Amino acid sequence: MTTHAGTTHAGRTVLVTGGGRGIGAAIAAAYARAGARVAVLDADAASAQTQAAILAQGGTAAVGLGCDVAVYEDVERACREAEAALGPVDVLVNNAGISPKHAGRRADLWAMEPAEWHRVVDVNLNGAFHTARALVPGMRERGFGRIVNMSSVAAKAHFDLVAAHYSTTKAALIGFTRHLAGELGPFGITVNALAPGRIDTPLMRTVAPELNAAVVAQTPLRRLGTPEEVADACLFLTSPAADFITGQVVDVAGGWMMT
Repeated sequence: MTTHAGTTHAGRTVLVTGGGRGIGAAIAAAYARAGARVAVLDADAASAQTQAAILAQGGTAAVGLGCDVAVYEDVERACREAEAALGPVDVLVNNAGISPKHAGRRADLWAMEPAEWHRVVDVNLNGAFHTARALVPGMRERGFGRIVNMSSVAAKAHFDLVAAHYSTTKAALIGFTRHLAGELGPFGITVNALAPGRIDTPLMRTVAPELNAAVVAQTPLRRLGTPEEVADACLFLTSPAADFITGQVVDVAGGWMMT
């Protein structure tokens, strides 16, 4: 699937965290096709640089930076480097997130190590705060900004394939989104969230096929989603067509786990 966004983001600078692979890489590529300059941040610096190089080969101004979003000083450094290379960030996509597994299975609460809980909170939730804290002051000064936080349908209902830390952080991101939408709206900044369902990425293919088949059977559209479909929704929420939309959570899940 290819995006139909055209050049709706021409002249804008976009920063995507967790952009080295999967959904994040698809989002970065979609913004490149839409005419934006793209900063790809990822904990794996090599993956970030590889994706940026691919975008640059297509004529996009892009930079790839290693960054642990759990560490504010690292985020601040990466944001400054991105803006030095590409200009002030107009669009922030908080996509970075982790969901640790053990032999392909989530940890039950009573078996979860506290360090794992804190790491997931640091990456999935604190990471979004860190990037917003680093970039919102500039957006406020310019009177424009677009922020998209990556939640999940797991934020809204029990999903046995993920652990408590993942669901909790994804639910917290919805609260974070709605609060920031109210706080930042007067400065011309919109803040929305996406809640993907089961998306067909290499990571999803590492689980037993019957698990994904069970999700497909519960999904009205009877298939998994694609990273490109998540990317298209992200482009819409940050496009001029969505200028009057803020504080919303948009499911990209084929109707799965509707609430």
